[in-house]
Amino acid sequence: MDPGTAGGGGDTYAAAMAVVIALDAGTTGVRAFAVDQDGAPAGYRYQELTQHFPRPGWVEHDADEIWDAVVAVTRQLLAELDQPVAAFGITDQRETVVAWDRRTGRPLHRAIVWQDRRTAGRCDQLAEEGALPLVRAATGLVLDAYFSATKFEWLLTEGGVQKGPDLALGTVDAWLLWKLTGGAVHATEASNASRTMLFDIRALAWSEELCDRFDVPVGALPEVRPSSGRFGVTDPGIGLPGGIPVSGVAGDQQAALFGQACFEPGMTKNTYGTGSFVLMNVGPVCPEPVEGLLTTVAWQLGEVATYAYEGAIFSTGSAIQWLRDGLGILGDAAETGPLAASVDSTDGVFVVPAFTGLGSPWWDPYARGTVVGITRGTGRAHLVRAVVEAMAFQTRDVVAAMVAASGHEVTALRADGGASVMDLLLQLQADQLQVPVARPRVQETTALGAAYLAGLAEGVWSSLEEIATQWAVDVEVSPAASAAAADAHHSRWLDAVDRSRRWERPDR
Repeated sequence: MDPGTAGGGGDTYAAAMAVVIALDAGTTGVRAFAVDQDGAPAGYRYQELTQHFPRPGWVEHDADEIWDAVVAVTRQLLAELDQPVAAFGITDQRETVVAWDRRTGRPLHRAIVWQDRRTAGRCDQLAEEGALPLVRAATGLVLDAYFSATKFEWLLTEGGVQKGPDLALGTVDAWLLWKLTGGAVHATEASNASRTMLFDIRALAWSEELCDRFDVPVGALPEVRPSSGRFGVTDPGIGLPGGIPVSGVAGDQQAALFGQACFEPGMTKNTYGTGSFVLMNVGPVCPEPVEGLLTTVAWQLGEVATYAYEGAIFSTGSAIQWLRDGLGILGDAAETGPLAASVDSTDGVFVVPAFTGLGSPWWDPYARGTVVGITRGTGRAHLVRAVVEAMAFQTRDVVAAMVAASGHEVTALRADGGASVMDLLLQLQADQLQVPVARPRVQETTALGAAYLAGLAEGVWSSLEEIATQWAVDVEVSPAASAAAADAHHSRWLDAVDRSRRWERPDR
């Protein structure tokens, strides 16, 4: 593509057949994904990222490698496109943190990934000191190493990062925005900021009290802006065409909620990935914290934030990996659906995949993986089906907590993520929720959401209503089991969960 067609500066891009490119910086790789004005994919490129594990429980990325991958996949995609580019959108792996020098543009430490557990002990200490009520009230989160604040704190106390006027701290979106604009813009937006454990989600501003508590300098943090709006334009010296607006940013799960067009309160999506992330739109009024759920900013348009309840399920795709790599009963993950569907039931087998504890709504880090109900007749298909059923059961548990907390009934669930390709899973989920479950035609909902946010700012799409009309169903399934049968099956699942939670804490 001729760089001259990429746009330049301050025009509104509503030209015929313009595309928006989402830069999706995930945990395992980076994707550049082009979306046309009809909301249809127009091309993509992908590159894996190196995972660094310097110690048990530590997970790091090279921030320069993330940036180099963004440039590489974007250049490859641009070479294939013959349409003008209206804007870039950014979506990212949320809680992962980067520290860099504004003067040199160089990272000061490897990025600490959201999965990293090095600050778990610090979180326990903060809880003992009574910090949890403040964190819950201001941020809607829980005290956990999953979030960014203790990662920033560690960089400044143990990681050799020095405070000073040239220090920049941010999540991956802020790093990419800074690089794309040639260092002109140090900013983030409300959905990513809301995952740092430093952001007051009601005031929509950094909490000075929390920044003081974690000894994080507010001046090093990025400016927080709305999720849709022009953040800046690409600098011509970065190896990409200059002058392309960067106009939409959101964390990956919130971007997926937007990409699923869940614009009304009560609309709910689940992403079945390595884990599962259930998000429910709860509207423009921030709800009070609820036990077992996170409260987060879904997105901010103009001055108005939309909030969401989030339930994090730790093991979905990772349980399939366990079947393949740990037990050797799958040769390939693609065998999961056909093998699970080859039997009519699990014959009473239940698998609780609490390999790293249980997430929402239990938040029990000491639960352990449990298999119950095995007999001499149990075969590998029964175990595989039990793992697929566990995905549906865990989602039901989270949705039930959301319904109870929000007062919004879930009338349908929109599903995406790798495991959602299994029609059996969709059927089991519909049975457990007793509502229809739909898989959209465009499965890349995270990238789609970032593209929509950027294109909305640049006039590619005029409104949420127009975007909603582009959401299209690939498969929709309705409940086939009765509510009574589903409840009876779920009751036995809860018995299995109770057994997994009887594990003794290691410090007792």
